[in-house]
Order: sequence, then structure tokens, then C-alpha cells
Amino acid sequence: MSTRYTKEFKERAVRLLAESRGNYSSETQALVGVAKDLGVAAESLRRWQGQADASGSAGPQESSELRKLRKENAELRRANEILSSASAFFASRLDPTRR
Repeated sequence: MSTRYTKEFKERAVRLLAESRGNYSSETQALVGVAKDLGVAAESLRRWQGQADASGSAGPQESSELRKLRKENAELRRANEILSSASAFFASRLDPTRR
């Protein structure tokens, strides 16, 4: 028997899952616990979460945090490139066979 849930219900369920993650030790436990509280299957909630992630329906707080993390990630990648090239430069100066 198939039960149809409204779009609003699914959005609230995904939002509740996102808010409840800190109360559980793993993502799976959060999925199971929230799904049980809502009376839906954990697999359904997992699918709804995947659909919400794919459609980019993150809330304003999540999207600002995502932008911040992407910016930090880009800065760290640039720093890593600089350190790698500096390491290669100094290694070549110390190794007489590379001259």
C-alpha cells in the first residue's frame, strides 16, 4: 500500500532531520530516529533528503555556511599548491643531482 505525502510534509521532515543531526551519533541513527518519530520509513526519509540535496533546497543558514566552507576550501587548496611548489623548489636546491 502506497501512502502519498505532501511536499510540505517532506520538506518539514527533511528540515527536522537536519535540525536533529546533533542529537544522534551517526547519520543513520538520525534517519531512523526521525523517521520513527514521524511514522515514515527511514528509506523514504533518506530518499527525500537526497532529493532535497539534489534540488539545492538548503535553507539560508545552510547555504551561507556552504558558501563559507567553499571559500575556505579554495583558500586551503591555494595554500597547499604554494607549499607543494615551495617544497619542490627547496628540494631541488638541496639535491645536487637535480641541478
